[in-house]
Amino acid sequence: MKKIEAIIRPAKLEAVKGALGRFGIHGMTVSQVLGCGLQRGRVSIYRGHEYSINLLPKVKIEIAVPDRWVDEVVRIISDAARTGEIGDGKIFIYPLENALRIRTGEEGEEAL
Repeated sequence: MKKIEAIIRPAKLEAVKGALGRFGIHGMTVSQVLGCGLQRGRVSIYRGHEYSINLLPKVKIEIAVPDRWVDEVVRIISDAARTGEIGDGKIFIYPLENALRIRTGEEGEEAL
């Protein structure tokens, strides 16, 4: 099993959720986060004064999937979240040792 963590633009959340739903993934954790990367924030002017916003709003999606789904899920997220501009985000993939469904006690892939 793997845990896939995607940091994307907030405006792309519905597109990513829809694409994952069509693939059959409905369980996910979504968090509002702040971050910066190559985009390095932006400069704005407020009442004539220039100021820099270093951390931009992003959305983090966390999904646990069987190993056999990883490549397809990463492709789905990447395609749905891509605008081609700096700041589209990143996808991280982690090994997942185990999962446990609290309600039933199921473990491993059965718990996903």
